[in-house]
Amino acid sequence: MGTLYIVATPIGNLKDITLRASKILSQAEYIACEDTRRTGNLLTQLPNVERKAHLISYYEENELRRIPEIINILRDDFDVALVSDAGTPTISDPGFKLVRECIAQGIKVESIPGPSSVITALTVSGLPTDKFLFVGYPPRKEGHRNKMFIDLLNLPVKSTIIMFEAPHRLVKTLEELQNIFGDMDIVICRELTKLHEEVRREKIKEAITHFTKTAPKGEFVILWTTEKK
Repeated sequence: MGTLYIVATPIGNLKDITLRASKILSQAEYIACEDTRRTGNLLTQLPNVERKAHLISYYEENELRRIPEIINILRDDFDVALVSDAGTPTISDPGFKLVRECIAQGIKVESIPGPSSVITALTVSGLPTDKFLFVGYPPRKEGHRNKMFIDLLNLPVKSTIIMFEAPHRLVKTLEELQNIFGDMDIVICRELTKLHEEVRREKIKEAITHFTKTAPKGEFVILWTTEKK
């Protein structure tokens, strides 16, 4: 049988692609990707990578329908590379169900590690790195978000919290965090590794004021610590 490769791709700077990732993307017969146009464009920009693989559209809405198709491809002794639009696949992106099914059917799964906005944000935050918890995107419903934030406040193990948020919900989420955690220190990372990368380290009240005046744009990672100083 073939191998399913979980291939991390750059989150912004194309120079962050690894030699191993480039090799797998150039050799795999099939590439499963969220957006075939975006991945196709990426392949044309990577050095020493020829666009010869068949691109399979694989995203949240069609995930369950695509899994049997990909399993059959793997069983026919073809390799499949799984990529997301940016960063490491399966992290707040589709993929873990495919990985789970491959494992259940005895198909080899191999990770090609590389860029991740979660780890990138953590390492530049200046917050404790010995214990951290990634919670993905907060729930969209206000009541569910507040419950999650209260649960984080009452964690038995103090740690650094890492969370994603969409630009149009950023200010509202920050206001809700302030209501529960108070005017705590917070780190907000935007457009990591890209041309307009920004890392803000400030009180949450200052962040709310800034992003209320300046419409948030880009991809955001929010971090704070529940540890006492």
